[in-house]
Amino acid sequence: MIVLFAILILALFGLGFLNPLWWAVAAVLIFVAVRYGRGQGGNFEYRDYRDHRDRENRWERRYRRQRQGLWRRQDRRDEQHHR
Repeated sequence: MIVLFAILILALFGLGFLNPLWWAVAAVLIFVAVRYGRGQGGNFEYRDYRDHRDRENRWERRYRRQRQGLWRRQDRRDEQHHR
């Protein structure tokens, strides 16, 4: 499939010498092949998800201690308030 796609791109590029519109079509096909090509279809979404998850994990590790202290203070206030 990818071989046929490459041949189509080369043919359109060759036809571009006759009419520059074919170069534009070939450029669009190259862009589509690179952006959505085999092996990269869902990877961008997963990569974004993974990067976001990793940033959240780093944030959690960095600020967990500070928030635990805050939660303890709030719990103590709540316990004192309810007595």
